[in-house]
Amino acid sequence: MVSIPSWFTVDTKLGCLSVHLETPQCFSAEMYSADLKVSGRPEDDKINLARETLKGLMGHWLAKKKHKPKPQVLASGDTLSVKDTKKNLSASKTEDSSVASDPVYPPFEFSSVSPPSIITEGSQGGPWRKKITEFTGTEDEKDFPLWCLDAVLNNRLPPRENTKLSFFLHPCEGSTVQVVTLGKLSAPRILRVHKVTNYVVEKMVLDNPLDSLAIDAASASGGQPQSLFAGNGLLQSGLKPWQKLRPSIEILCNNQVLSPDMSLATVRAYIWKKNEDLILNYRVAIAR
Repeated sequence: MVSIPSWFTVDTKLGCLSVHLETPQCFSAEMYSADLKVSGRPEDDKINLARETLKGLMGHWLAKKKHKPKPQVLASGDTLSVKDTKKNLSASKTEDSSVASDPVYPPFEFSSVSPPSIITEGSQGGPWRKKITEFTGTEDEKDFPLWCLDAVLNNRLPPRENTKLSFFLHPCEGSTVQVVTLGKLSAPRILRVHKVTNYVVEKMVLDNPLDSLAIDAASASGGQPQSLFAGNGLLQSGLKPWQKLRPSIEILCNNQVLSPDMSLATVRAYIWKKNEDLILNYRVAIAR
């Protein structure tokens, strides 16, 4: 379950399903690549849903544009110099390389059998409508909105609101484990709970002696000894003590243990369910 802010609207005024993207609201939704089953990307790689959708919609135009030869004659009829020609070819190769290195991911590929149409208004022209497979590559960039081109070609997105979420991090009642924090914390809405766990572990082990962790673990498990450290027990050389011994920590919200893969936005929407700042609690994991 993933919670993301609303980033598009839909209607059927034209007799078919129409999806509307408006800047800057459409750029407010992000997800991790892993959640979209996009392989070959870093664990923390974030994907902006609107930008990837625009890339998918404009993919045919970009592909056609890439293979169109650029004219080497000026409007005045003068022929470009060899130097200018080389400069144009170099710019073309750079543009082609940029497009090739920023492919359309599978979840955002549109069918060429039943392709959607783009309805928009250019930066210097009136509204127009065309199926994405009908682009020839000769269309002027002025036919597209500037914010759309900036997002697709330059990966420049407008300033966005509500991309971060504020929360408090407190120990569970009765826990002797303490973490030194700076009051209210702020993190991206899509930050996963396991990142909060890592934060607690690093702060806790750095700021507290290891024997205090053992005491807390024993009390949490009813006085029974408990293994605090994840892994196979092998210590790697060159690591600091707090890196070798990592206690097993649980993060809770409303007394419910959270899945490590949950995002902060999901926790707030489906478990916290309040308008106030999110409150998370932590404790040494109880043996089950």
